[in-house]
Amino acid sequence: MYKNEPIFLQPVFQERIWGGQKLKTEFHYNIPDEQTGEAWVISAHPHGPSLIINGPLAGRTLADAWNKHGELFNKKLENQEEYPLLVKILDAADDLSVQVHPNDQYAREVEGVPYGKTECWYVLSSEEGAELVLGHHAHSREELERNVDEGEWSKLLRRVKVRAGDFVYVPSGTLHAIGKGIVILETQQSSDITYRVYDYDRTDAAGNKRELHLVRAKQVTTVPHQDAKVEQTETVFGDLVEKKLVEEQYFSVYHWRLNGKASRELTQDFLQVSVIEGKAGITIADKSFAIAKGSHFLLPHGVRQFFLQGQAEFVVSHV
Repeated sequence: MYKNEPIFLQPVFQERIWGGQKLKTEFHYNIPDEQTGEAWVISAHPHGPSLIINGPLAGRTLADAWNKHGELFNKKLENQEEYPLLVKILDAADDLSVQVHPNDQYAREVEGVPYGKTECWYVLSSEEGAELVLGHHAHSREELERNVDEGEWSKLLRRVKVRAGDFVYVPSGTLHAIGKGIVILETQQSSDITYRVYDYDRTDAAGNKRELHLVRAKQVTTVPHQDAKVEQTETVFGDLVEKKLVEEQYFSVYHWRLNGKASRELTQDFLQVSVIEGKAGITIADKSFAIAKGSHFLLPHGVRQFFLQGQAEFVVSHV
């Protein structure tokens, strides 16, 4: 099953108060709403599971494949744990709320779910001068709590300017927010737990403010903030340049730039692939498949070698 072909996935769209139109204008997705903030492009999470659109499991969810066909992921035991990763594209037409995510232990003990949320962002596009929140300036938990309680956001929040091609690693416990005018591809643990700290006093159509989660946010925020240090390296495979963006506990993420032909071997249990620019073809054994910006797929465990040809960029990840 899928020995000689990728598993292509259909995005699941999520409406957000801060969402916009760039998922349509930049990726040509048929978005359902003018405020579509997220496309969950590789997901087995119950809040938005991706549908498989080719091969023998077409019409089934990625979660179903994970639970019933563990051989595709080199998973020895069925129904043992949930699919570990989630890949999204986010379009921030407005500032996201300032938020923080718990680690695995807190998520299990307090929320009763298997995963906390460590994530990372590859910036796909960015308006001039756009910035995000990454960390804070508090030196102690008491100072953090005082700043939050008194609404001293300009004093507390650490802001960083970004541009297309930047990469940001966001471990659990990091206070953060994507800023207006930024589109990112996010690779994260498969978790949807968010503790909202500040939402700019925005209201929905009914005049209601979104819920804040200050008690738990204060508990899980790392104090003092420390920038995550990641070692990045480049390797060349034929006409493909691979840049390792991060290799940490929960995932490894790479940027690939293809300018011609390249041959690769699949040495991981499975590989997640998102095409973020250009067009290409992927060939496995005697089967070829056209891929282009906006395509998202898995290379399952049955694939051992594959060939790429074209002009394209990818963000690739694995556990």
